[in-house]
Amino acid sequence: MDTELKSLRIDRNARRSKQPKRFVRYAVIAAVVILASVGGLLAYAKATAPVQVHAVQVKAPASGSAGQQVILTETGYIVAAHEIQVASKVVGKVAWIGVDKGDKVKAGQVLVRLENTEYQEQVTQQQGHLTDLEAQLTQLQNGSRPDEIAKARADVQQAKADLANAKSSLDRTQRLFSDGVLSEQAYDDAKAKYDADLASVNSYQQTLNLAILGPRKEQIAQAEGQVEQAKGALAYAKTQLADTVIRAPVSGTILDRNVEKGEFVTTGFVGDKGAKGYIVTMANLKDLQVELDVDESDFPKLGPHQKGWVTTDAYPDRKYAGEIEQVSPQADRAKATIQVKVQILNPDDYLRPEMNATVNFYNDTAQSASGKPDIVIPAGAVKNGSVFVVVNGRARKHAVTTAGASASGVLVKSGLIGGEEVIVNPPANLKNGQRVAVANS
Repeated sequence: MDTELKSLRIDRNARRSKQPKRFVRYAVIAAVVILASVGGLLAYAKATAPVQVHAVQVKAPASGSAGQQVILTETGYIVAAHEIQVASKVVGKVAWIGVDKGDKVKAGQVLVRLENTEYQEQVTQQQGHLTDLEAQLTQLQNGSRPDEIAKARADVQQAKADLANAKSSLDRTQRLFSDGVLSEQAYDDAKAKYDADLASVNSYQQTLNLAILGPRKEQIAQAEGQVEQAKGALAYAKTQLADTVIRAPVSGTILDRNVEKGEFVTTGFVGDKGAKGYIVTMANLKDLQVELDVDESDFPKLGPHQKGWVTTDAYPDRKYAGEIEQVSPQADRAKATIQVKVQILNPDDYLRPEMNATVNFYNDTAQSASGKPDIVIPAGAVKNGSVFVVVNGRARKHAVTTAGASASGVLVKSGLIGGEEVIVNPPANLKNGQRVAVANS
């Protein structure tokens, strides 16, 4: 029994011996986590370690011919020079849509058709009204017909005969009344009949006279005015019917489509809900500009129609000629900048509105006999026919063509346009797109 009881006792010494092992395991895990974090921080620090950069300058060779020297580099966004919101001139429901975002259209091409039943009925109504007024005008211009004049003359003759009969009756009644045979009432009736027939003769005679003379000039002029008014109303109704077919005002590209089939459109801007105020937004993508905010301190470097080379982050190897087209008449007080728009003279299908763009403004200096500006960079910047350029805090790899070295560095014939920041002696493990920090020189 004592042996069995001893076997049931807890060995406290064995428990104490396990606790250090558990502590060691936790300590090892914590150390691994700390080392991993430190390693990540070191890797991040290494990835963003400052690297020396050098601003590329255009070299003036001894040939003495005209060339270019970069005087200012600015970044901004590409915008359409003329963006158009195509709206409807009439109110209606969309019956058909023929374009979508990104479609290229020509001037006059049908974009949208609205339901037009109501407008067709208005044209029919105005056409009928005009026909009626034209008939009345023709009748006035032609005057009375011979048979109408003959009828008017016959009416006069009949009225005169009735008047003569009434006169005889009145004379007879007057004698009998004087003799006391007839009453005064009988005399009054005969007198009234005579007066009425006399008025009829005068009326028919006037009608005959008017039939012979024809309508007055004023009546014809009034009728002509009514016809012209009806023609205007008909033309307006036809214009509204034609406006249910909405066409492209210019050739360009559809940037945005604002309506769907069955939606109601109106003739003014009413917001995002309810009836739509415009149909599509379009622009001519062959007419593009770069919108820049130039610091006030740098603005004096630029002159009217200053020229420059335009590049984009998306296609850094493609460059486009540019020229200042517009300068804002007032500065931005909050940002201490002046808005400048540079017209891109040779845009192509690679450019899109809202792209980031860089403009290198230049002045004329000397250039090489080849007609292209010579660019000289430090020899250490070129590795295997490429250089790394700092763009928005990242290293971007550019292929370059060189033409030998000189005391001042390597001569670059293509791949750079001047004004870039190239990394001198880039690390061997530097990758395209890697984030870098510019070291202070």
